[in-house]
Amino acid sequence: MNMPSLHDQLPTDIDGFDLLAELSLDLRSTWNHATDEIWRTLDAELWEATQNPWVVLQAASHERIEKQLSNPEFRERVNQLVKVRRDAAEAPGWFQQFHAESALKSVAYFSMEYMLSEALPIYSGGLGNVAGDQLKAASDLGVPATGIGLLYQQGYFRQAIDADGAQQALYPYNDPGQLPVSPLRTDDGEWLRLKISLPGHSVWLRAWKANVGRVKLYLLDSNDPANLPVYRSITSELYGGGPELRLMQEMVLGIGGWRLLKAVGVAPDVCHLNEGHAAFAVLERARDFMDESGQAFDASLAITRAGNLFTTHTAVAAGFDRFDPRRIEQYLGRYAREQLGIGVRELLALGRLDADDDSEPFNMAYLAVRGSGAVNGVSRLHGEVSRQLFEPLFPHWPEEEVPITHVTNGVHVPTWDSAPADALWTKACGQCRWRGTTDTLEQDMRAVTDEQLWGFRLASTHALVDYARSRLSRQLAGSGASPEDIEAARHLFDPAALTLGFARRFATYKRPNLLLHEPDRLLRLLSNSERPVQLIIAGKAHPADQAGQDLIRQWIQFIRRAEVRPHVIFISDYDMLLTQHLVRGVDVWLNTPRRPWEASGTSGMKVLVNGGLNLSELDGWWAEAYSPDVGWAIGDGKEHGDDPQWDAIEANQLYELLENEVVPEYYDRNELGIPSRWLARMRESMARLTPRFSAVRTVCEYTEKIYIPAANRIQSRTKLGGVAGTNLVNWKHALMERWSSIRFVDVAVTSSESEHHFVVQVDPGGLEAGCIRVEMFADAIQDGEPERLLMNRQVDDQASHLVYELSVPSTRPANDYTARILPQHEGVAVPLELPLILWQR
Repeated sequence: MNMPSLHDQLPTDIDGFDLLAELSLDLRSTWNHATDEIWRTLDAELWEATQNPWVVLQAASHERIEKQLSNPEFRERVNQLVKVRRDAAEAPGWFQQFHAESALKSVAYFSMEYMLSEALPIYSGGLGNVAGDQLKAASDLGVPATGIGLLYQQGYFRQAIDADGAQQALYPYNDPGQLPVSPLRTDDGEWLRLKISLPGHSVWLRAWKANVGRVKLYLLDSNDPANLPVYRSITSELYGGGPELRLMQEMVLGIGGWRLLKAVGVAPDVCHLNEGHAAFAVLERARDFMDESGQAFDASLAITRAGNLFTTHTAVAAGFDRFDPRRIEQYLGRYAREQLGIGVRELLALGRLDADDDSEPFNMAYLAVRGSGAVNGVSRLHGEVSRQLFEPLFPHWPEEEVPITHVTNGVHVPTWDSAPADALWTKACGQCRWRGTTDTLEQDMRAVTDEQLWGFRLASTHALVDYARSRLSRQLAGSGASPEDIEAARHLFDPAALTLGFARRFATYKRPNLLLHEPDRLLRLLSNSERPVQLIIAGKAHPADQAGQDLIRQWIQFIRRAEVRPHVIFISDYDMLLTQHLVRGVDVWLNTPRRPWEASGTSGMKVLVNGGLNLSELDGWWAEAYSPDVGWAIGDGKEHGDDPQWDAIEANQLYELLENEVVPEYYDRNELGIPSRWLARMRESMARLTPRFSAVRTVCEYTEKIYIPAANRIQSRTKLGGVAGTNLVNWKHALMERWSSIRFVDVAVTSSESEHHFVVQVDPGGLEAGCIRVEMFADAIQDGEPERLLMNRQVDDQASHLVYELSVPSTRPANDYTARILPQHEGVAVPLELPLILWQR
């Protein structure tokens, strides 16, 4: 079916229009603002309202476009910008300079959502933020990544606050013709469409492309006229509908997404699953290899999993997507039987803790773990939490050895810095500071003077106050407020006052109302005439989360008190544009989740480059970032659940920090009127934390620690049509059949003043000695690491059993050590790929 383009009415006959279109369809403009003046020239009002170059270009009259392009100065500017764009796409990046000869040629990045620009509203919050920032950093660094996602007809809901202070959910339509995406076409000009099977019918998926600098993001949508209405709405809402809609969306993302890569000629070495939503991609990748090699499913999965990475963002088990087994059979039974060559029970076993429990739901995170060669959390603390969550998949293994590492999130700094911040950092650290290594940035930023820092901060706060006044007045006008209230909003807040910001999803575990624990105490803090404080709040609660919506209503009711109104505002419809203004202008960013329920959090990272300081619970990224000279912390670094008494304790800590440290330090000025102690803290936060929590560091870490090793593994396993994978599967089956026959025959120890000498005899149960390894294990002491000591096998052809020996210093008792037996095979990740272990009894 040759479908018409949505862009056929554009004035493509105007000389130079193609150059404007090229610039407008590159989302690089969201972090490189060199093109802004072009769109402002074409339609200043529309540009300020939408920040969407593609909309501006379509809305501008043909006459105006032609007139501007005929202006030599304007045309030269366009030509230069196009040249810069093309040169940037071709220039060798960090990856080409340091890893061009590696096995890594392509990374496919799967995510349910992407926060790239307000012009492309296909995001909800944190997960999309991480995905968008990592694609942008990959572009800057030259990492060969390709994004896969869904193009939603409505996206996530938009928020309004009614006269009673209640949240209202709105679902405006995303007109693809006004989004910075283009239909993906085949060589003969036909719109690329894919077909997947759902019960009783096939579903057509349309493919779109978004340019993210030198990275491509491919998006699928089901709103094809050839589909049944129920299937056209699969990609209607992000995180909307019930389990059935979610399952279909995840099939489109994982199965359809992998097929789309194949259709456009992308052959990924590494498949990066950003959360378990995309886990069906591991099945489709295995099926694809089955077709290429003729291998069976179990061998194909064993081979291809080596190139898959699963990044989990969930801090509680209830956050994993689970599906009724009957629904899995309904939607994936035929796929399993006819395309994977396995039964439904075998498929269900990949997503269950107990393969024999017919009532157990299918867990997408379990599928992702069992289909990946590496798994990571998104902060150091979240790595620990994730090891607890997934420990049941690795029975008898110590929690600290559950095979989940961590790569702490970072933010794409050029997306979130303000113009004054960009100027300050450019002067101190150079133009290319976020395109490679960041080793010298800390030292460079420490050379910035107090006067420079203070002038930059005053300009940033002024800009935020101006924006907040404008946005709040529009918000009030839209809700039917009185002319007096609308006019008053245009004069709220003082750019010289200490400005606090709190903006995030309103959910009970985030405790957005901790600051409201003692309303009158908060009001006294805010309304001090000598040391005034002002607070900006924003955030959405999921439409199904009534408790979260109640928390919003409580804030609205508090703010509407006459004595509070001058000091606190709630800005509705928390979106990317509002986030950018907030993180660029607030002096202190507040964060109050219940530890350890925030996996990472990135909003507080965004204020770093802009000189904002963090006051946060010791959770997520702040647990590894905090020190007293860069910000403030509440909590004791321990877990207390949802104990209301502990909430009261931490609320008091929050008040005391604000009253006794934060506010006094901000208003403590020297003879020049500069808060030198505040600026010392701010400088240290900027210098030390900004590079450390940037997406540059994150993507470099993924590339060097996970992507390249994964590319090496998949290259090794796919040789000779995957013979190594077949051998691996045969080895695993033989090992599992004989594992119950392995036993310890004897464990003996002799001790002296200087050492313990262990001798272990093992009956290998018919297995060759090379299939196992024997270790001595001892628990960690205090904050140290556990001891895992490989024992040496003594070769004795006359011995009836395998004999292993090891001597260790006698610095701790001999009975601290326990012998254990593990599987061993070259290139196999134990216990991720084979969680067998046998302990000395």
